[in-house]
Amino acid sequence: MEINGLPAHVLIVHAAVVFLPLATVIAVVYAWVPRWRWATRWPAVGFTTVALGAVMAAYFSGRSFLDSQPALKQSSAVTLHRERASVLFWVTIVFALLVFLAAWGLGGPSGLASGRFGRARHAPVVEWSLMAMVTILAVASLAMVIGTGDAGARAVWSGFTAPSSQ
Repeated sequence: MEINGLPAHVLIVHAAVVFLPLATVIAVVYAWVPRWRWATRWPAVGFTTVALGAVMAAYFSGRSFLDSQPALKQSSAVTLHRERASVLFWVTIVFALLVFLAAWGLGGPSGLASGRFGRARHAPVVEWSLMAMVTILAVASLAMVIGTGDAGARAVWSGFTAPSSQ
C-alpha cells in the first residue's frame, strides 16, 4: 500500500502518534472531572474512535509493508517495533472499549443552566472502577505509543549519520 509513492505506514503512523495521546488526555479529564463530563463526553468518544482507527490502520499497513519487504524481518529493531505494535494494538482496543463504557456509565451534572446533558450518577464502586480502569489503560496506551514509536524510529534511523555542517 502506497500513498504518493511512499509506504502508507510511514504516513498513517503519524495519525496514531497524534490522536492516541490526545484521546488519553481527554479520557482522563472526562473520567476524573465530573463537572466537565457533559462537555468532554463526546470529545472523549470522538478522539478515542479516531485514535483507534489510526492505530488499527498503522498496525495493518505496517504488517502489509513488512510482508512486502521480507529482508526487514531479519532486523531485530524491526522485530521489536513489530512486537510493541502488537501490544499497542490490543491495549488500544481495550482502552477504547473502556472509554466507550465510561461514556455510557459515568454520570455528572451539566454545566448548562437548563441542566441539559447532565447524567445520573451510578454506584460509587462502578464510577471509581471505571475511572481507575480508564486511567490505567490511558497510561498504558500512552506508554505503548511512545515505546512503539521509539522502536520504529530506531529501526529506521539507527546507523544514520547526519552530514557535518562544515
